Amino acid sequence: MNLRIAMLSTYPPTQCGIATFSRSLATAITGTGIDVNIVRLGGNKEPANNPIIIADHDTKSDVARTIRTLNDHDIVIVQHEFGIYGGDDGVELLEILSGLKVPFISVLHTVAAQPTPGQQHVVQTLLDDSDTVVVLSESALQSLIRSHNVYKRRIKVIPHGAPGLSIPERGEEIRMRPRILTWGLLGEGKGIEWGIEALAQLRDVDPMPDYYVVGQTHPKVVQRDGYRYREYLENLARTLGVADHVHFLDGYLDSAALARVITSADFYLLPYDARDQVTSGVLAEAMVAGGPVIATRFPHAVELLGDGTGALVDHQNPDDIADALQQLILQPQIRRHMRSQTRIKSTKFLWPSVGNEFNKLAHSIIYEQRNPLSGATLEREPLVRAALSEAS
Repeated sequence: MNLRIAMLSTYPPTQCGIATFSRSLATAITGTGIDVNIVRLGGNKEPANNPIIIADHDTKSDVARTIRTLNDHDIVIVQHEFGIYGGDDGVELLEILSGLKVPFISVLHTVAAQPTPGQQHVVQTLLDDSDTVVVLSESALQSLIRSHNVYKRRIKVIPHGAPGLSIPERGEEIRMRPRILTWGLLGEGKGIEWGIEALAQLRDVDPMPDYYVVGQTHPKVVQRDGYRYREYLENLARTLGVADHVHFLDGYLDSAALARVITSADFYLLPYDARDQVTSGVLAEAMVAGGPVIATRFPHAVELLGDGTGALVDHQNPDDIADALQQLILQPQIRRHMRSQTRIKSTKFLWPSVGNEFNKLAHSIIYEQRNPLSGATLEREPLVRAALSEAS
C-alpha cells in the first residue's frame, strides 16, 4: 500500500523546534517508502525552495485551500503546538480539521499540566476527532490522562526522535579539560545561569571544566526582549570569575556541525527551570549521544534518567549541579554505568526507528478505515480521568 502523507507544520527555514522535528520526521518516513508532503505554517515570508513543501498556510484566509490540499492525500499528520496556529490557544486549527475527509494523526508537542479553558478545548477536540493522538513520552501520556478524557486505542506513545551520532567508544575516559555542554535555542527558563553558578564551584577540580552553551537566541525572544538573557549570562560569568571557562556559540548550526559539537562533549547538562516539561528533543539527542546527562527533575528527565541512567538535580540549585558534575568527573565507574544504560535505552529514539513507527501507524489506520469489519474497530468508551490516575 503506497500512501501519500501530508504533514501540517512549521518547517525550515523557520527556526523552531517543531520545524526541525517535522523535517527529521518527514525524512525518516520517506526513508520507509512513503511519500510525504508539507503544508507549511507561517511560511509565506520565506521562499519554499524545498519541493517537499507543496503549500503555505499563513492566515485564516488560507483555510479552504489548506483543507483541499490536505484532502488530496491518504492521511494527514498534524503537528500540534499552541503557538503555531492562529486564534486564542491556536483554535483556528480546529476549523481546518473540521473540513478533513481523510484520517489524521495529531502529534502533541506540549501537554499542559494545568491547561487553560481554551487549551483544554483544543486538545480535547484533537483527542475526540483524531484517528490517533501521538504523544512523545510516557510522561506526556500520564499528564494527558490527568487533564483530559482519552480513549484507550486512540493514544500512542512514539518517542521524540534523534539523529544517529557517530561517537567512538569512550569507555571511562574524559578529555583532559572536561567539557560540559548545553544546547538548543536560548531563552529565559533554560536555566543556564544555574550551570554557570555550578561551574564557579568547581575551581578545585584540576583541571577546571569548560562549559559550552551552544545555540542562538530564540527568534521570538529576540523580538520580545532582544539579547537581554544572553547578556545577563555573559555578565554573570564575568562576575563569578569563570568567563574564561564559559563559551557561548551563538548562531544556527546545521546538523553536521551540531553533531560535531555534541560528540566533542563529556557531559550534557539540561538545567531547565520548567517543572512540567514532558518532552525534550535535546534530552533524546543527549541519550543517543551516550551521556552522561545531568538534568533537573522535569517529568521527561525523571522518566528516562530516574533509574540511574543519568543524574537528576533539583531545579534552580547550582549546588546540586556542582555535586553531580564533580562526582561524574571523579568517579569513572559511575560514568561507565550511565553510558551503558543510555546505550540500551536510546536505540528506539533514532529517527529511522521513529519513522518506521509512524509508517506502521499510518498503514494500520488506513487498513482499519478500509476494512471496518476486520475486528479492529476503535474503542470509543472514554476513560474516566480519576480511575486512570489511580490505575497509573
